Amino acid sequence: MLASGLGGYIGWLLWGTGLETAKAQDRLRATVERDWQRTTPPPQGDERYLPGEAYAALAIPSIGLDVIVVEAPVGPYSSYGWTSALKEGPAHYPDSADPWDGTGRVGIAGHRTTYLHPFLDLDRVQVGDRIRLFTKHGTFLYEVDRVFEVPESGSGVVLDQTPEPTLVLTTCHPKYSSRERLIVTATQTEAPSTI
Repeated sequence: MLASGLGGYIGWLLWGTGLETAKAQDRLRATVERDWQRTTPPPQGDERYLPGEAYAALAIPSIGLDVIVVEAPVGPYSSYGWTSALKEGPAHYPDSADPWDGTGRVGIAGHRTTYLHPFLDLDRVQVGDRIRLFTKHGTFLYEVDRVFEVPESGSGVVLDQTPEPTLVLTTCHPKYSSRERLIVTATQTEAPSTI
């Protein structure tokens, strides 16, 4: 009895949680397709995206990834709000840069084994691969310059800001464990000329 209950719980974590995320992604994608047809000026001053709001569409063609990123709440990564945000898809670290800033590092975290596991194959990304962030303020292109692992306890350093516009993707590593973080960094190669 205990074994079947434990097996059911593990099955729900690995596959069932994906149903919840798939519904959220469908809702977010409909919003993006409806509301982002025309680019708009970036937010000004203290104006921010709301937690759970569609932030960007993230595409990494080399691993077949095309997913909507949501804005995470301000606060520590381990907070309840982050847990809720990551159930909907990868989440933008609100204290990191925005792609339209022209400087700084955009940070995005995503699940690797649960909640539709958007970053499952992030370990297959290679230096030179292209990453696209489609936002309602334009499309931003990046080229991967590094893929590496760090201990979970020291992973915050990858969010340090940079003078040039860069991107960092973070997820748990190895698969089915959270003892390390897999990190992908990329440099912005193209930004919309209208911004």
